[in-house]
Amino acid sequence: MEYEIDGFIKRHDLLKPHSTLLIGVSGGPDSMALLYYLNARKHQWDFHLIVLSVDHGLRGEASREDVEYVRAFCFEHNIAFHNTSVDVPTYKKKHKLGTQEAARKMRYTFFYEQMKQHQADYLVLGHHGDDQIETMLMRLTRSSNPAALTGIPLRREFATGQIIRPFLAVTKKDIESYCKEKGITPRRDPSNEEDLYTRNFFRMHLSPLLKEQNPNLHRSIQKLSEAITADTHYLDQQAQKAFESIVHIINKPKQVECSIILLKKYPFALQRRVFHLILNYLYDVLPDSLHYGHEEQFFDLIHSERANASIDLPKKMRMTKSYQSIHFQFQEEKAHNFSYFLPVPGEVRLPDGTEIVASVIKPPFSKNQDRNVLIVQVDVEKQTPFLVRYRQPGDRMYVKGLHGRKKVKDIFIDKKIPLHQRDRWPLIVDQQGDVLWVIGLVKGTEKGHSNGHQFIKIEYRSNENI
Repeated sequence: MEYEIDGFIKRHDLLKPHSTLLIGVSGGPDSMALLYYLNARKHQWDFHLIVLSVDHGLRGEASREDVEYVRAFCFEHNIAFHNTSVDVPTYKKKHKLGTQEAARKMRYTFFYEQMKQHQADYLVLGHHGDDQIETMLMRLTRSSNPAALTGIPLRREFATGQIIRPFLAVTKKDIESYCKEKGITPRRDPSNEEDLYTRNFFRMHLSPLLKEQNPNLHRSIQKLSEAITADTHYLDQQAQKAFESIVHIINKPKQVECSIILLKKYPFALQRRVFHLILNYLYDVLPDSLHYGHEEQFFDLIHSERANASIDLPKKMRMTKSYQSIHFQFQEEKAHNFSYFLPVPGEVRLPDGTEIVASVIKPPFSKNQDRNVLIVQVDVEKQTPFLVRYRQPGDRMYVKGLHGRKKVKDIFIDKKIPLHQRDRWPLIVDQQGDVLWVIGLVKGTEKGHSNGHQFIKIEYRSNENI
């Protein structure tokens, strides 16, 4: 077994001499064999070994005895030892997790802290080839995401260094034989022999059947995992380039806009990854309720013939298609609650930092040339103060070329304004309820506001005009 692991480490360049290694040791066969193996090589490689052990509080006195067993081994072999006790039941209840997931999170938190404290190069864990088989089988039955088939990573970045798993090259049977050969008497967790947990079911029933067909299944599975990992890494790099090319990030509030035309130019494999990069950017933590069906809805949306449509995602996220773009944004309070009075003269500042300024002017002046300036002739007493607000159902205005009034909704459609922007587009409305200006877009005709003898200049000011 040692020859197999030595070759595996060399082939993958897993360890470098003169390194500080933290070793996660529970007292069971896998971690004790790993500790024995590394301790036998510490002088040859000039390793500084530090053993970490966690009492999860799940098996009472037996858990404490596991830790003391590891402590005694380390004392006998002059190896640095650190341990901690954690309250998994309380953490599990607080964070609404399963027992195994809660234990894992608390264990890795301790590992992370120790990596930082010791500025360690590696955290070495005892996962073996059979663990890899079980993981791949479990993910195959649960997930439709190809990336899930990368399995247990051979190495990954962690804290100040890397997590590595050199025992992925060998099987549980190899490890048991190694323990017997070296006189190691490991601790045993009876729960590992019960099929109450999903992993144990795969371990006890499915994996043995597959090994009857291929005794070296662990090697085939490990090679598959490494191949998929390499492919995934390359595709992720290409997807990041695509993301940076076709996705526009907007801050305050946090939102993303993606060009459908540009997205469709990329292969489907990259389109999928761009979608997931968008979600990873917007969500601080991906919600558990996010699933493959949402990805299908995304592609249904971008291939839909409808010009405007939207779909809600978890945590009040909404993706909205508007013509040839798709927009992602967390939903805020209803837009129609927004309104400000604009006195004449006077000014208002909108929530986005833009300003609208009203002033009385006298002729001569150049009328209505600037798209961000409106000059109106009004009866100040009857029609002011103006109201600055977002659209409301039934809003209409007098538009050049029409005998009557036109719906503001239809103006947005004609101008192909993205759906998510329509409820956030400021309007200028007089005291009689007439829309005088869809700011920066359409100005009302004089028929709608030439009832007085004073000229009012309304100016929209922003760092980037509409």
